[in-house]
Amino acid sequence: RGFVYDSRNNLQMRGLVVLLISKAAGPSTAELSFQHNMVSGIYSSQRSLAEITELIHTAFLVHRGIVNIGELKSCDGPLKDMQFGNKMAVLSGDFLLANACTSLAQLKNTKKKKKKNLLTKQVVELISSAIGDLVQGIYYENSKLSEENCLTDDIGIATWKEQVFLSHSALLAKSCQAAMELAKHNAEIQDMAFQYGKHMSMSHKLHSDLQPFVKENPSDSVVFSLNSAPAVLHQEFLGREAWIKQIRDFCYPCVFQQLQDAIKAGKGVTSAIDLCRYHGNRALAALESFPPSEARSALANIVYAVTRF
Repeated sequence: RGFVYDSRNNLQMRGLVVLLISKAAGPSTAELSFQHNMVSGIYSSQRSLAEITELIHTAFLVHRGIVNIGELKSCDGPLKDMQFGNKMAVLSGDFLLANACTSLAQLKNTKKKKKKNLLTKQVVELISSAIGDLVQGIYYENSKLSEENCLTDDIGIATWKEQVFLSHSALLAKSCQAAMELAKHNAEIQDMAFQYGKHMSMSHKLHSDLQPFVKENPSDSVVFSLNSAPAVLHQEFLGREAWIKQIRDFCYPCVFQQLQDAIKAGKGVTSAIDLCRYHGNRALAALESFPPSEARSALANIVYAVTRF
């Protein structure tokens, strides 16, 4: 856990959100066989789901830590150590995923005996599809890294949002929906939980991408991705050819700050801030379907924390 902690205090955010939205929704009006398993407004199966969500997220963080051996130089350290580290990262991530799948299969169902496995099956399908989305999203992120002279993806903001949903939002959105399914809430509440998880995580991703461009101290240069939201929006406004020329002119250590300044001077940053607030507002709108409570207020505060610039 300490190894994958990224200093941004968001390692356990997904499990926390699943617990909060479970509590915000409260008990279902459906006749459930395990009402006595509710503690502090949360069913035991929902707590298990929160742990499963965190296990899956942590497993993919470990897998993302794998190093491309082909890009290493002798000054980076012994290659044998890096090869061993890669093997351990693969095995560790697989171990966490295996534990998550085992726990998922053990989730208790809430249906009568003749439909014993229906609910668990629906939840398993949701989380399994989220794992598939994560794999697909990470594949998109890395698909062009091996291409020669590929400085940045030729994508618009619509494609960027589709890819970010797969790699960052799908797991949380579908986990929130699955938490509602476990308590047998109706389809409308399930959809609102999905929408909150989707739009809240999108706003968090946009907030993270914006940090190098909205820091209070402009003298500190922070490395940023050329495929981050401000850069993608900057490319849309500037045009692909002009963007590539700008990268080639400025992508050297001594003038990297100039590329950052060029993006700040364009419309990309302000458009990314607007997009962040848009997704934040969509998340807050989804919360209106839940009754007022401390849990709902906490979920709203998670959105406010990343949409106030």
